[in-house]
Amino acid sequence: MRKILLYFALKYEGDYNKVYLAIKSKEHVNLNSLKQIEEKINCNYLTILDENYPDCLKGIANPPIVLFYYGDISLLKNNNIAVIGTRKYSTYGKNMTIKIVSELKEYCVNTISGLAIGIDSFVHQESLNNNIKTIAVLGCGIDYCYPKQNEELYEQIKQKGLVISEYPGNQVPRPANFLIRNRIIAALSQSIVVIEASYKSGTMNTVAYGLEYGKDIFAIPYLANKKSGCNYLIKQGAKLIEEAKDIFL
Repeated sequence: MRKILLYFALKYEGDYNKVYLAIKSKEHVNLNSLKQIEEKINCNYLTILDENYPDCLKGIANPPIVLFYYGDISLLKNNNIAVIGTRKYSTYGKNMTIKIVSELKEYCVNTISGLAIGIDSFVHQESLNNNIKTIAVLGCGIDYCYPKQNEELYEQIKQKGLVISEYPGNQVPRPANFLIRNRIIAALSQSIVVIEASYKSGTMNTVAYGLEYGKDIFAIPYLANKKSGCNYLIKQGAKLIEEAKDIFL
């Protein structure tokens, strides 16, 4: 059955709705193709039927049917904190990311982010710098590094942490897939830390999923005369934090 799920995930490029309908309708499977199906991927994979598939993903709407990955899949079962933020970061946002993540090394947690330019990249890099395990959740194919300038970082996380995607192979990034991806970041985290964000952004989309899943939301305060997503979240009830220990109080 695992191979059948993999077969449909490859056929429909990880599109949850198409894969689900194929399974529900008992779509015909080419048995000859099924025999060699695992030869079509370079990575490892985890299906929703597997014993080590995370319960936190099973409980959400549209759980990934197949997760493709490189690295240590056992990290999904650990204490993971999502640290996320804008691509259009400020010096303040960068410095606060480095500060918060470096301080997390005292608390035996992993970080999760999206490997995007900006805050996400600083989260992953600073985690590696401090020997903190980090998980990158992609919105493109598992073998497609996006953005390309993060290729070295992508390779480091594959070796020292975990890279996951519900999209196989070299599937190119599509804007909608990044928003869909955000549900995975939110579901896998125990709590979500927002470093810097605008009102309408992928970061706020991840927060929306986090609230739906009952996650604790933390935010770094920003200047009062800016349209800050973090300040908005704090006014709505997110906990204001200035250092990592504030997350654990």
